[in-house]
Parts: sequence; structure tokens; C-alpha cells
Amino acid sequence: MRSRKSFAVVLAVLPLLLFMSAEASGKPSAAMDFLGKVVNFAVLFGGLAFVARKPLAAMLRKKSADVRDAIRLADESVAGASQKRAESAARLAGIEKDVLRMKAEAETDARGAKDRIAGLAEEESARIRQFTTQEIDERRRGGVRELKAYAAEKATALAAERIRKKLTPESQAALIDKSIERLAKLHEKPYPRP
Repeated sequence: MRSRKSFAVVLAVLPLLLFMSAEASGKPSAAMDFLGKVVNFAVLFGGLAFVARKPLAAMLRKKSADVRDAIRLADESVAGASQKRAESAARLAGIEKDVLRMKAEAETDARGAKDRIAGLAEEESARIRQFTTQEIDERRRGGVRELKAYAAEKATALAAERIRKKLTPESQAALIDKSIERLAKLHEKPYPRP
């Protein structure tokens, strides 16, 4: 601290000493002129540095603190971004697992639906076959009945025609007589009634 005060005193007194020694002609020499300019420069900027030292130091401390805070915030942001990236990657892996699980479930459901549809189609096919078989049997029985009726009708017509051809009025009279005799024998009284 003492050296600063003595430096300040020397700087304040030095210009006075320089201007006191002058040449006989009254013009300062070039070396003195240069030395004066250097001293003026040192006094001016030394005074400015002395006056601006505290605000400049405070400003530099503030800027250093701001830079440290910015670096800390950047590090925190990088750490947060890394953490978010890791969380996103974990979520993405979870989503991929969910997609694979959902795909497997969908395939299982599709196979089950396919099997159910195939079973229903088989049942429907069996029902249609059974219905067709019943329909064919019914039509066959109907055709057989129609055929029997037709055959009976034709047989009856043929028999009637043959009977008409063979049955002459004389044979018809003989048949009637025979029938009457049979009936008479059936109704004969075997013994008298009281």
C-alpha cells in the first residue's frame, strides 16, 4: 500500500521536475519532449486506471461470474438434454417393445379369428350338406311316390282294359251266378232256429 502512495506522489511531482529544467534557449530538447509525453501518458492513463480500477474490477468480476453462470447453465442444459435423450431412448425402446407385443397380439387374434371363421364355415358347409341331403331324399321319396302312383294308375288301366277284353257278357253272367251261389252257401242255415 505504501508503494502505491509513493508511486502516486512520484507521478504527480515528476511533471513539475521535468518542466523546471529547460535549455538556455527556452525550448525543451527532443528527449525531454519525448519524456514529457511519456510521463503525461503515464499520468493520464495511470490516473484513469486508478480511478477506474474499482468499477473495472467489479465489472470484470461480474462478467466472470456471468460467464461461470453461463457455463454452469450450459453444463446443466447439456446434462438435462442427455437425461432427456436417455429417457427418450428408453421410451422409444419401450414403444418398440409395445409395438412388437401389439403386433404379436394382433397376429394371435388374427389366427384365432381365422380359425373361428374356418370353424364357422365348416359348420355352415356341414349344415348345407345336411340340408341338401335331406332335400335330395325328400325329392327322391316324392319321385318314388309319383312313380308308384303312375305305375298303379297304369297297372289299373291295363288291368281294366284286359278285364274288358276278357270279360264277355256270358263270362260276366257266369261270374255273377258263381258269386250268388257262394253267398247262398255262406248264408245257408245249418240248423233251424227257434
